[in-house]
Amino acid sequence: MSDERYRERQQRVKDKVDARVAAAQEVRGIVMVFTGNGKGKTTAAFGTATRAVGHGKKVGVIQFIKGTWPNGERNLLEPHGVEFQVMATGFTWNTQDRESDTAACMDVWQHAKRMLADTSLDLVVLDELTYMVAYDYLPLEEVLSALRQRPTHQSVIITGRGCHRDITEMADTVSELRPVKHAFDAGIKAQIGIDY
Repeated sequence: MSDERYRERQQRVKDKVDARVAAAQEVRGIVMVFTGNGKGKTTAAFGTATRAVGHGKKVGVIQFIKGTWPNGERNLLEPHGVEFQVMATGFTWNTQDRESDTAACMDVWQHAKRMLADTSLDLVVLDELTYMVAYDYLPLEEVLSALRQRPTHQSVIITGRGCHRDITEMADTVSELRPVKHAFDAGIKAQIGIDY
């Protein structure tokens, strides 16, 4: 390709991008969903949370399911003012106790509702929320209502497999991670600092 043709092509790309940037002028918080069967949903959420903290934003984190092992993200972010509320029961297939899992979910959900109403928070991460809805520990309508009533500037990230379609329809951004290959499938143990 000649230099001239390359410049023309790149100018067309630039013009399209510039037009899209010019058209996107609304400023408000957004709902992001990271779902799918692939690895990296929580990692993506915490990457965004770290970015927000780096820009002086205030962040709150609710972790459903997880919470019984060391948490590198919490170790890093809590000293920077990020509040963590963790269900701390571990994976629900370990407890096999629907009543206690539901109670633990509802306890941490009270903190989530508080955060979703907190005008000082710029970002709320609801890690593994999708399972709570799928397992009927948490009423879908209550989640949707809290998301709708949050402060206008506040963004929310929801993670987990099998996100309910009503949540994905409400969301502004939905990313689906799909598995191509995973070390665990080859018998490689999850590693602290890499996988959790």
